[in-house]
Amino acid sequence: MTAQPGFLIRGARLAASLTERGAELATAAPVDLRIADGMIVERGSGLAAADGERVIEADGLVALTGLVDLHTHLREPGFEQSETVLTGTRAAAAGGFTSVFAMANTLPVQDTAGVVEQVQALGDAAGYATVRPIGAVTEDLAGEKLSEIGAMAQSRAQVRVFSDDGKCVHDPMLMRRALEYVTTFGGVIAQHAQDPRLTEGAQMNEGALSSELGLKGWPAVAEESIIARDVLLAEHTGARLHICHLSTAGSVEVVRWAKARGVQVTAEVTPHHLILTEELVRSYDARYKVNPPLRREADVLALRQAVADGVIDIIATDHAPHPIEAKECEWDAAAFGMVGLESALPIALATLVAAGHTSWAELETLLSQRPAQIGGLAGHPSALEPGQPADLVLVDPSGTSTFDLDRLQGLSVNSPYLGMELPGKIAFTMRRGYLTVDAGELVDTATVAAAALTAGARQDTATEVAA
Repeated sequence: MTAQPGFLIRGARLAASLTERGAELATAAPVDLRIADGMIVERGSGLAAADGERVIEADGLVALTGLVDLHTHLREPGFEQSETVLTGTRAAAAGGFTSVFAMANTLPVQDTAGVVEQVQALGDAAGYATVRPIGAVTEDLAGEKLSEIGAMAQSRAQVRVFSDDGKCVHDPMLMRRALEYVTTFGGVIAQHAQDPRLTEGAQMNEGALSSELGLKGWPAVAEESIIARDVLLAEHTGARLHICHLSTAGSVEVVRWAKARGVQVTAEVTPHHLILTEELVRSYDARYKVNPPLRREADVLALRQAVADGVIDIIATDHAPHPIEAKECEWDAAAFGMVGLESALPIALATLVAAGHTSWAELETLLSQRPAQIGGLAGHPSALEPGQPADLVLVDPSGTSTFDLDRLQGLSVNSPYLGMELPGKIAFTMRRGYLTVDAGELVDTATVAAAALTAGARQDTATEVAA
């Protein structure tokens, strides 16, 4: 087995040490990290480079544990014209992500052990990020019969998150049974909260603007009523419930109430719901068509405050790639969704860190630690310290730059941020001790695949020794 090259990261500031909101980077002492065989083996200051080690000068860079996205649409199998596991994980690496959870709305649907194992294997081969499949709650996402939840949980993919995202598990009895089922192995149901009857034909947020534009509205209560029902079901069953892409001020208050009661509920917010509002729909530019829809300015502000208060647990991208023809068409005919892996961190820096809603340490929790915990992600580093896997990202927080097509590394370009000035850039992304982004440039596919093969062999050997 070929050894991986070692690295010495010199002079980085650790996000975990920047605990004060609004703190300057200079308040954190620079730290050196030595990486060998996929692990962090030494941490200190003034470390000398060993023979053969590559030195990464990280002065001015912030180091975080690798980002984790609990809500990614990789589209493969079935919709490879929009994205593949390879291209989607390339986009993830470019955004600083070392692990992604792949949603189940593929073709065939990820509702059997065979399909989830296939998706995980494609991720292992690509090497840009750890891919953990999310299993469907119901067969074929039809909302009529539970899927093979137990088989997926016991498969090589060891699925722990189940969701019909894109569709709501609307039947309360099915939802109850699913919640009861996952309690037997510590799983979680991630609900797309959308009452289907209240949102038939909906095209945007319901309100004065939807009436003005003549577009069918998506009322906030369609989200809030499902969340209210499901937190009560979670309380009744003692199960874990996760709310996908929470988008309204009312939803925040329902989750706040449930947490105060001790319900095991967590919630995510997308970057786009932290910065974009329904006013953008006036342009009829379908890049702004998303489900749930862009809401009012008051909702955006309430979501930011909910992150600051800890009511919202994580940021998740809901990365939803579509081919050009699905977006460059009439608004009514356009697909819902936005790409978001490459832009998630800059949006979080702009809306949360720069605005004083969160510290760098809290941002690391939102984008790395907490999503890994919710998803039961094994092998994710709990901190950048010796003995932990070398999944990390180095961020250059200085200045702003125009977000353009060159920043997009997936197959689709339906980003709502093109032309926007955003802070921060990914300087280096490291997975299992090898680079996927090097000095701001994505490492080529063959090099990453070879490194992933070496890392996988090493991990298999370690597992056999432990057994």
